[in-house]
Amino acid sequence: MRTSLHPGSTVYQPQPQGLKLVSSQEDNMPIELKEYDPGPFFDEMMAGKNRARPLAKEIIGLFRKMDSGELATRQDAANLAIKEMGITFTVYNENDGMIDRNWPFDIVPRIIEKHEWDRIEAGLKQRVKALNLFINDLYHEQKIIRDGVFPAEVLAESKNFRPQCVGVNPPLGVWAHICGSDLVRDADGTMYVLEDNLRVPSGVSYMLENRLVTKRVFPELFESYAPLPVDDYPTQLYEMLAALSPRNVKRPTVAVLTPGIYNSAYFEHAYLAMEMGAELVEGRDLFVDDDDCVYMRTVSGLQRVDVIYRRIDDEFMDPEAFRDDSVLGVPGLLRAWKARKVGLANAPGAGVADDKVVYAFVPEIIRYYLDEEPGIPNVPTYRCMYPEERQYVLDHLEDLVIKPANESGGYGMLIGPRSTKAERKTFAGLIKKNPRNYIAQPTLGLSTVPTVVGQCLEPRHVDLRPFILSGRKTFVTTGGLTRVALRKGSLVVNSSQGGGSKDTWIVETDN
Repeated sequence: MRTSLHPGSTVYQPQPQGLKLVSSQEDNMPIELKEYDPGPFFDEMMAGKNRARPLAKEIIGLFRKMDSGELATRQDAANLAIKEMGITFTVYNENDGMIDRNWPFDIVPRIIEKHEWDRIEAGLKQRVKALNLFINDLYHEQKIIRDGVFPAEVLAESKNFRPQCVGVNPPLGVWAHICGSDLVRDADGTMYVLEDNLRVPSGVSYMLENRLVTKRVFPELFESYAPLPVDDYPTQLYEMLAALSPRNVKRPTVAVLTPGIYNSAYFEHAYLAMEMGAELVEGRDLFVDDDDCVYMRTVSGLQRVDVIYRRIDDEFMDPEAFRDDSVLGVPGLLRAWKARKVGLANAPGAGVADDKVVYAFVPEIIRYYLDEEPGIPNVPTYRCMYPEERQYVLDHLEDLVIKPANESGGYGMLIGPRSTKAERKTFAGLIKKNPRNYIAQPTLGLSTVPTVVGQCLEPRHVDLRPFILSGRKTFVTTGGLTRVALRKGSLVVNSSQGGGSKDTWIVETDN
């Protein structure tokens, strides 16, 4: 099998094989690792059949002492804890409408060595710094376009560029205060940035809850490992938000603006507001007065709001400035922000860099603004707006993953090796009709991690979403949200399409 990411690479992905439970008894059979085989994929805990990687020896040793009944019991305990704690997410179904489901969680943690994480953390900080400079440039002098590094036509057709924000100087010069960059590890073990999420990135609450659940079901593992903590995130988030306050007060009033209980990420909105000691509000709870100040309606009367962590897209946040039919936002909110009477995170217009075509230019963006080489590489990407690259994509649709510029959640994609001839024909037409809207990437052999399947363990593909906070300082979560494709052979990790998650551990080693 070829696993390189270079043009012309062959795509072949056999199914990884799981553990067999070997015993003469039908129930409670011991877990046998001799058959564990991820195939050609890089497994992050197993270096080969029955051979654990150094960082995973303790946890693999624990599994070897278990039988299938105990493994299943621990997973059931985690599922029950998630139900009792009310950790849910919402999916949309054409037939049934909105459905609340318990968060899908796998009890086997993913482990990353700290010396590797230090390099990843530095690369993420570099990337977000460059992206904030890029966004600021686009809303001011657009030097990167004048210097021929970034194409004017990409900006001209951007769905997330907001002319209303031209000339605005946000506090601290930061536009994307909260960023979630998705990382993947290929079959050779190399870590890549798959995409950047700068509009309203979600998932951090599940990262925090995953750690709590793991402590409940695997307490003995914490005697052998000392994963770096993640529970300082709400404090870091509040401090970053408070730094955006237009008033010099000891404890600014921070509010989390949610679309409401029917939003798929409502659990996270409520969770983060509670953990920060912030107010959870909907658009109808706020109003902007004639002096451009934002107030919150409370049972005790009006209270001024200093900073809003908005979980609403630009288009819906202010019917006065954007979509006039929005009932989710606050009329005059953009005006209040531009008058520096309220802080907003993320800043309106930050989504201009949350575009998969812009992603393809991030290495050049880093070199242009920072005069540095990217600390974490992009996945090699074909930009269909360029004739030569477009022709290569059209000639190799069966080998590539095709992505539209502004879709998320794994929707609107073509996974070439698993597509039909009819689907490829449809996408060829879409690309020819609007080439700027599509990029293509080789099919990655995503790394695997042992995952509970019934009463045994099997390899399942994973990605990772760390969260980066940018304010007076830059803070990166120690790990992030590991998402896992629970369906055998699937590369789709999104929870809305059958994916789940794992706790992510950053651990010190002797290396």
